[in-house]
Amino acid sequence: MTAISPRLPLGRFRRIGDPFARLGRSIFARLERREQLARPPAYVVLCATVTVLNVVGLVMILSASSVAALSDYGSSWYFFNRQLLWAIIGLVTFLVAARIDYRRWRRCAPWLLVFAIVTLSLVLVGGKLVSGSQRWLVFGPLQLQPSEIAKLALLVCGAEILAKRADRLDDPRMWRPVVAIFLVFAALVMKEPDLASTIVLGLIVAALLIVGGVRARHLAQMLAVAVAGTGALSLLAGYRRARMFSFLHPGHDIGNSGYQLYRSLIAIGSGGLNGVGLGAGRAKWFFLPNAHTDFIFAIIGEELGFIGSLLVLGLFVGLGLVGLRIARRAPDRFGMLIATGVTAWIVGQAAINLGAVVGLLPVSGVPLPFLSVGGTSLVITMFGVGVVANIARQTVPTPSRSRRERPASERVRARVS
Repeated sequence: MTAISPRLPLGRFRRIGDPFARLGRSIFARLERREQLARPPAYVVLCATVTVLNVVGLVMILSASSVAALSDYGSSWYFFNRQLLWAIIGLVTFLVAARIDYRRWRRCAPWLLVFAIVTLSLVLVGGKLVSGSQRWLVFGPLQLQPSEIAKLALLVCGAEILAKRADRLDDPRMWRPVVAIFLVFAALVMKEPDLASTIVLGLIVAALLIVGGVRARHLAQMLAVAVAGTGALSLLAGYRRARMFSFLHPGHDIGNSGYQLYRSLIAIGSGGLNGVGLGAGRAKWFFLPNAHTDFIFAIIGEELGFIGSLLVLGLFVGLGLVGLRIARRAPDRFGMLIATGVTAWIVGQAAINLGAVVGLLPVSGVPLPFLSVGGTSLVITMFGVGVVANIARQTVPTPSRSRRERPASERVRARVS
């Protein structure tokens, strides 16, 4: 007699386990997708580029400022320690901005505008006077540069206005408030006086209006007015007029207005291909004024040579490309405008500084982002990049082609196989 083994109801168990299996697969898929969205490639490249720029900046500030710091303050580490503290504060602001949804800054636009106008007005009344300019508010050991706050306020307010009125920008009255805010800031900054920061503010406005969709005819008119106004402002003041003439004729007044550029070109030329070595430069020994501030790129060219200079240029080019990529894939119009404005701000300011150091542009006095000494500039710039990093974390991924979007030949081969 054959023993009959009882059959287990496996089908029933499978039916009971299927929902749990589907739930598990769904959870793992969501976690994987969340991880991919949290750190897309553009976000990683942006963070890596900014990190390298900050590290290079700290190293070169230590090298470029050691002699002046030892002479004036008794310690070669004075400027480096201060910049390291600002770099840590900048890192904190970057991380905070990268974690907060960038859309929340739209509600802060009016407050940023008021704060920028108040600080720009206060610096004209009780600001610290350095080399004939009042650009800093002093609070004990801390110094605040209101023109850097104005850049951020102009960017956020302009992006908010243009994003809200995106479908009505054919009417000039819709985008004129952005120009009006710029003119108010420009008037206050020029009272310091600071033409270089005014030009950077103009670059931010130009980027916002171009990407925002303002008509080309209106942009051309504003460009003509901006060029004429910049030329007039450059010739009105005696020292700016001297800089302009020394730029047009570099060897005409080497001992006076052309002194800075002449020494900068000597420092860069002496670096050659590989440089004289990190810390071995001679220009910082009171040969080149402002070696650790506006002309730090000359020290980079001298000590790291053409290769080091090319690395710095490549970092700024990479930052510009990844910024435009993030702007192109931003979830909404406000994010696109913010990413474009920050990119134009940093890359444009870097171009102005580098052009002045190598003699392609008149000497302006604008610092090199991430590399020059300057606490307010570094912190505000890091905050702006942090906002762009948050936009990068929410970028819309490029959709893969679906089955219907494939060419007919591919669909035929798929059916045959």
